Amino acid sequence: MERKRSLREYILNMETFFKDKKILITGHTGFKGSWLTQILLNWGAKVSGVSLLPETAPNLFDILKIKGRANSYFYDIRSYYAVVEAIKAEKPEIVFHLAAQPIVRVSYDDPLKTFSTNVMGTSHILQAMKEAGGVKSAVIITTDKVYENKEWIYPYRENDALGGYDPYSASKAAADIIANSYVQSFFNVADFQKKHDTLVAIARAGNVIGGGDWAPYRLVPDIVRSIYEKDESVEIRSPHAIRPWEHVLEPLSGYLMLAQGLFEGKKELSGAWNFGPDSESFMTVKELVAGAIKFLEKGSVDIRLDPDSQKHEAGLLTLDTSKSKTYLGWKPRLKFHENLEFTFSWYKNYYEKATNPIEFTNRQIEEFFIK
Repeated sequence: MERKRSLREYILNMETFFKDKKILITGHTGFKGSWLTQILLNWGAKVSGVSLLPETAPNLFDILKIKGRANSYFYDIRSYYAVVEAIKAEKPEIVFHLAAQPIVRVSYDDPLKTFSTNVMGTSHILQAMKEAGGVKSAVIITTDKVYENKEWIYPYRENDALGGYDPYSASKAAADIIANSYVQSFFNVADFQKKHDTLVAIARAGNVIGGGDWAPYRLVPDIVRSIYEKDESVEIRSPHAIRPWEHVLEPLSGYLMLAQGLFEGKKELSGAWNFGPDSESFMTVKELVAGAIKFLEKGSVDIRLDPDSQKHEAGLLTLDTSKSKTYLGWKPRLKFHENLEFTFSWYKNYYEKATNPIEFTNRQIEEFFIK
């Protein structure tokens, strides 16, 4: 596999490439999906989305007024026929599959919904692509939690064993395996432009932060709700757990690079790719909360024992991104303090009503991609 263009080189032509492309995003009403949709709409892409209605209030999808700018199908991906209907109607050239039940703790409360959404939902997307035809490039987003986590200090590579202790991790590992099965069975690179015209990649990332996330059981939303909405101390249950924090625009830039390369027929990009921060951003939960409070200049911390301590969550899991850096040309662009600044300046602007949030979001996108 040859070395690829740098991220900066991709960025110079990325906006031109995506202009007028027909793109379908599953999960476009979610946190990451809304950021990705906003980027592509800014670049002139013809975006459609398949997703449930937003599940929190407020939510980024409504704040960015995406509903009137992207052709939205408020369907449940657990319905195969609904997915087929949307793909056949929109005839996308590029697909980003982000729709999922993404919360570890929710997966303990409703494992069947988690498995049906993440496993069968992913199967429905891939099968619909196969049946409808016309998709040239697809990026299936899973998570860093697909790996069999041994809680060691070594970062995981794309060819390490998959696993899954909790229902969420297991469901995403299964989705990852299913995506690879479709690649091998129906979208094999050996048959590209002979039996099919579709190239598929799998993207793994985790511990993504950024403005506009209000999901339950996530640290950053808990921080801003405590400080801005409840006026109370931020409760943290696992202060010493280490996480590889990265701003949402970091993995999204990798997904976009993959989608472009696959569309251009780069068969070597088919397969799995890790997108995570450098070790400088491996910080404890306590350190992130302290950094947020320092930046916002308000708030306090309340460390408590976890009342749901029987529900296992990973204490340490990091990714080796050598493959993405070497062969894709991707690399993290923000340091840890910049991740904090990008994230909490967004919330500060929103809650203090300093600038129109759409304008502020676009400013962050532009600043990131020209950095």
